[in-house]
Amino acid sequence: MAIGAVLEPLVVVTLLFGGAWINRATDYIFANHSSRWRNKSPKSEGVEVGEDKYDEHSIKPLSSKNRSLSPSLLPSQEQKWRPRHLHLLGWSKTVETPNTAVFKNRLLSRILHKFPFLVEAWYWALIYWVYQVGRAFTALTIVEGTVNVARKHALQVIAVEQRLHIFWEVPIQRFFMGYPTLMRYINWLYSFIHIPGTIAFLVWLFYYTITSNRLVQHRSGEVNGTVQGSPSGPWLYEARRRTMATCNLMAFIVFTLWPCMPPRLLSDEEVSGEVGDLARSFGFVDTVHGADGAASVWTANKFCNQWAAMPSLHFGYALLVGLTVMTIPLAPQHRRSRSVQLPFFNQSHPELAPQFKLPSRRRMLCLSVGFAYPLAILVAIVSTANHFILDAVAGAAICAIGWRINGVLLNLLPVEDWFLWCLRMHKPAMEAVEVPDFDVPDYDEAKVRAGVLYQE
Repeated sequence: MAIGAVLEPLVVVTLLFGGAWINRATDYIFANHSSRWRNKSPKSEGVEVGEDKYDEHSIKPLSSKNRSLSPSLLPSQEQKWRPRHLHLLGWSKTVETPNTAVFKNRLLSRILHKFPFLVEAWYWALIYWVYQVGRAFTALTIVEGTVNVARKHALQVIAVEQRLHIFWEVPIQRFFMGYPTLMRYINWLYSFIHIPGTIAFLVWLFYYTITSNRLVQHRSGEVNGTVQGSPSGPWLYEARRRTMATCNLMAFIVFTLWPCMPPRLLSDEEVSGEVGDLARSFGFVDTVHGADGAASVWTANKFCNQWAAMPSLHFGYALLVGLTVMTIPLAPQHRRSRSVQLPFFNQSHPELAPQFKLPSRRRMLCLSVGFAYPLAILVAIVSTANHFILDAVAGAAICAIGWRINGVLLNLLPVEDWFLWCLRMHKPAMEAVEVPDFDVPDYDEAKVRAGVLYQE
């Protein structure tokens, strides 16, 4: 644990700053205050191109005919105020907030333009620590009565699973405990993958939807509209990041109002009476925090709320990651599928035999990884007795709701504008690549559902 207290936070910091380096803007000139993004294609070499008007309140890039070929406005020429549109349950309102573009040539702004993923590191840290501070406050203020309520709720969950005939946690744990080496790896998976794995996913998604396409846009000889990463663009990344924040908020509300003890704590020998006997009768074993376990600094400290099993964000996050990987739009060159003829049909005329299409290799890889990751996390949270199966179901529901309503967080953009104005800092806008043959089904509907609004 002593080494882990240093090593685990170091891994997280390395991933965040490593992600900032991987996703740095290689085409941004940081030499002086008038540095700008430049299009280096042969057709426009020497012409300074203004920044694409694409950020969290846009859903599509400007077409080439609308894109400015003149230099961007100087800070002194920028409007001091900008409109922000608020939407909530049919209610809408437009407010004016400071236009932080007036600070775009300041040092901190230029650093963010060079390393745009630093903004994402800040978002992640804010979301994570607000969530953890809330959990810590709950953990430090929990009294014995709350622990008893959490135990009672855990027994209620078992009763519901028994009625639904899905109380499989005990046989699942006993099966994997029969393979000590495999159980050791599962303990490690539970303890050390959740946070680093989520950050690594965000680094990859930012690179695949934003950075890789930006590099192609500024690569000499590339045809306009060429993409190497996902043509979905920034809207997909931003929607997934907001979904995680929404999941954190909803999960905090649920486990604060309805604390639930994880299965591993039901075997507490110090609990007396019929309730204690019933809780211990199931025989759950704490494999992670035992002598041969793999306790993590994130899950074994006095500020960690041990009675927050419902819902399982371990599985909720894993499901979000898996579904995103499985369904992510691919670049045109990675979507090519091949047809396979069914055997034993029309042997005299093979060309007339029935055919079916196989997904491309890239899509097959996405489907495999996207399915395997949440399945592995599900096995880990159940076999280590850290969550019930219904906890995973609740985590999936939280993920689905967060996916659907994440756009509500866009109402916080005015707060962000004022915060950045106080810091005299400008957040870089995301660039979107034009993809004429982007044929993802229900693309416009998906963007609207993601809560991304379009503004001229």
